[in-house]
This record gives sequence, C-alpha cells and structure tokens, in this order.
Amino acid sequence: MLSDRTNEPDAPPPPDNPHAAGVIPKVVPPLPRENLRARALPWRTAFEWLRAGWSDMWTNPMPSLLYGLGVFIVSAVIVWALFRFSYEYALFPALAGFMVIGPLIASGLYQKSHRLEAGKRTSFAGMVFVKPRSGHQALFMGVLLLGLFLLWMRAAVLIWALFFGMVPFPGTDEILPMLFLTPTGWALLLVGGSAGALFAAFAFAISVFAVPMLLTERTDALSALGISMAMVWNNLPVMLAWGTIVLTLFLASVATAFLGLIIVFPVLGHATWHAYRAIRGDDRQGGEAERMFIRPA
Repeated sequence: MLSDRTNEPDAPPPPDNPHAAGVIPKVVPPLPRENLRARALPWRTAFEWLRAGWSDMWTNPMPSLLYGLGVFIVSAVIVWALFRFSYEYALFPALAGFMVIGPLIASGLYQKSHRLEAGKRTSFAGMVFVKPRSGHQALFMGVLLLGLFLLWMRAAVLIWALFFGMVPFPGTDEILPMLFLTPTGWALLLVGGSAGALFAAFAFAISVFAVPMLLTERTDALSALGISMAMVWNNLPVMLAWGTIVLTLFLASVATAFLGLIIVFPVLGHATWHAYRAIRGDDRQGGEAERMFIRPA
C-alpha cells in the first residue's frame, strides 16, 4: 500500500528522481578518451626517421641503389618523352604529381625495411615483385592514386587556360619569362602552386601510411586511406616536419637533373617505413574495428 505522504503537496521530491518538481539534471561532460593515434612525437623525430632510412639503405645497399637507379631512369625517360613529343607544359604538373604517386612507387623499399626488422635480407627482385598481405587492395590503391594524379594534371591544364587562354604552349624558352616577369605569370604561379600544394598534401596524408599498411596488414584500400589521414592529422607537428624534409630533398634531386633520386628516393622510402612503425606501432590500433568499408577475405 502506498504511503499517504506522496499526496502531500509540500512533500520534497524523492532524491533519486531529479526530474521531479522541474529540476533539470546536471550535464556531465563525457569521460576523456585516450587518442590511440596520437603519439606525442616531437618534430625532431623526423630526423631520426631519416637517419634510420639512411642506415637501412646502406645495409645490403645494392638492392636499394638499384631501386633508386630505376626511379631515376624512369623519371629521365618521362621528362625526355615530354619534350620529345611536345608536352613540355605537363612538366611542372608532373613534378608535383610525383609527390602523389611517390609512396606507391616506394613499396619495394618498405618491403626491404620490413624484412630488415625481422633480420632477413631482401634481393632486388624481392623489392620489385612485392606481395602485399592485402592482395588486390594494393592494386586498387594504385588505381586511386593514379586517378588523383590524372585529376591534378587536368586541373593544371585548366589553371593554365584560366590565365593564358586556349593558346598553344609557347615552349620552355618563352615560358620562364612569362611566368616570372609578368603579373599574369605571378598570379598563375600563386594559384597553381597553391592548388598543387593542396593536391600533394592531400595525397601525402592519405597514402604515406596507407601503402605500408596494405603491405603488412590485411585491410582494404579505403580503410587504409582513412587511417593514414587520421594518423597524419593526430601527429601533425612531426608529419609537417617530415613532409618538409621530403619536399626539400625531392627539390634538391630535381635540381641535380634527377640524379639525386638514386640516393634520395631509397633513403626517403626506408625512412617512411620507420615513420609508419613509430606512429602505427605494434598493436595495430583497433584491428578489425578499424575497417570502415569492407573486410578482405
């Protein structure tokens, strides 16, 4: 039987019912959660990755040097073909696009560093014919990055047409004065450089760790892209430093007519593996729960 005190108008509300008598409950903030992707690495750690990459290259150096030589030869042939078939206008966009597909090209260097961690040697053939744990997802990743590269090339042509109209490319002997000695050229450099930097930064963020992830883990390409972006965003200071190092060394290689790529590209590839290991760690973060789209068989 209910007590008669519940019908009294002046009776205080029960202590376990905060909604009685119009009382608004307190808003309690959510409990803090540990950010599993943030490693709190200082920006100087990027130079430690570079030293580790240098060490990996000179451990059984011949496969790495042959890899860098192959990248140099392919780059030189592409530049020669652009001039030979009158596609000089695509040279600068292609150089920026190299930053887009660079992580994909370096997959063999990741393989060598991965095997070095296990105390194993890697031949040049083993670096060229890599078998990623994610199987065909690595091929899908390549298609996505190539699509992004082609999108940037098309955007570069549209930016050129926006400032100079639908006119034939004047040639390399005239383009430099047009770009550096005219207001229109300055505007083109500003807009085109900004657009290229955005494309390169986006491609760098989504692929810098995605390609090593596909090499060593069973996951899908879209999840790897998203996880790579999250890893970069949550470790922004050190990744900005690393991106600056990559860009500086790449520009230095271009200044040497791509000869510097024979050394620079292997060092950066090996160092990127150490960056991945430092930020991704051994725990593989959330495991199956991280796969946002599909689960590979």
